[in-house]
Amino acid sequence: MVADTAELSGQADGGAAAAASSLHYCEGAAALQLGDGFFRPESRPSRDLGVLLAALLARGELELVQPLAVLDLMAGCGIRALRYGLEAGASAVWANDADADRLPVLQRNLVPLEAAATPLEITAQTAQKLLAGCLLEERRFGLVDLDAFGCPTALVPAALEALQFEGVLYLASTDGRSPTGHDRSAAIRSLGAAARAHPASWELALRLQIGVVARAAWAMGRGIRPLFSFSEGRTFRTAIQLQRRADARQERQLGLLAHCHACGEQLEQSLLQLRQWPACACIGEPPPLAISGPLWLGSLQYAPTLAAMQRLVPQLPTGCVARSSERLLARLLADPGLPARCWPSAELGRRLGGGPPATQALLQALEAEGYTALRSGVMDGMFRCNAPWPRVLELAAALNR
Repeated sequence: MVADTAELSGQADGGAAAAASSLHYCEGAAALQLGDGFFRPESRPSRDLGVLLAALLARGELELVQPLAVLDLMAGCGIRALRYGLEAGASAVWANDADADRLPVLQRNLVPLEAAATPLEITAQTAQKLLAGCLLEERRFGLVDLDAFGCPTALVPAALEALQFEGVLYLASTDGRSPTGHDRSAAIRSLGAAARAHPASWELALRLQIGVVARAAWAMGRGIRPLFSFSEGRTFRTAIQLQRRADARQERQLGLLAHCHACGEQLEQSLLQLRQWPACACIGEPPPLAISGPLWLGSLQYAPTLAAMQRLVPQLPTGCVARSSERLLARLLADPGLPARCWPSAELGRRLGGGPPATQALLQALEAEGYTALRSGVMDGMFRCNAPWPRVLELAAALNR
């Protein structure tokens, strides 16, 4: 919430009133100045989920054996670092922002952590330089928050090196063009992958991003576990736990996703079992498939972690988790993100003529035939299933009669 300056000033006297009047944004247990930098109040759900995740790590519920030290690589005004310390119980916080002009605001905003005797470091370094220093000094963290502006691929290997085993990389990308198929050349450069136009473009972006992290972790001899993934418009966020070693057959989760723009079919293949693509649902000679990848074909959400986060909500002080954040958490918990084949309901209406059938009725009809069918937790108005696309269309047409 944005606090009313006059109201705050009326609650204090003299110097205290002047101090209170400078606190013009409140969220959870944090009250702070925003300064002149970029800030999105509407991104609160991502910060709330980050606090819940950090609280689980601090309580030792995600197999992290050391006390929780947090590195906020691009801290901005410091709101995430402040909440990690005040609400999640982090044992130490390092807040960094490359813009030295933001240091005064950052330092003022993090005073409550010093008052709470939380070990605190505040620096103004580039993320590359800071992470290189961590590698040289062998410093490791339980949570690395990388809220990048643009594509974070170049920082991912060093950020993973800065994690303890079973620590979590909380990663954000604001590159809304290249991973959604709107700039194919940029996707090759920034992601090392092809990104083609796809009806579930936001989910495509998340799977490409997780694929980047997976390849970097495997190159280190480590494994990954995506804990949760979601999008805020064209900002894509995912929390990924670094495992000491990859689970058996984890490499099977890296593959390609194909879409036929003519018939609407979607196909997926693991790189480990790559073969000729099966026929789509086109009658006659089909057009070339639009193929994206390599990307992550596995689950986007890890239900045990999301359920633990949900149980934690009532244990935190009132107001620490917004209602919108609770709704997001429930939505993600209801959709593990499998299978990777995902369509907008509007696609059915376009192909059948008229409006689409009721989504719930279609999902129930698919489930009655033994298929997996779920609403997407990543994008509103979308569903995922493993049924053949022609059968999906047949059931949808029957429901429309």
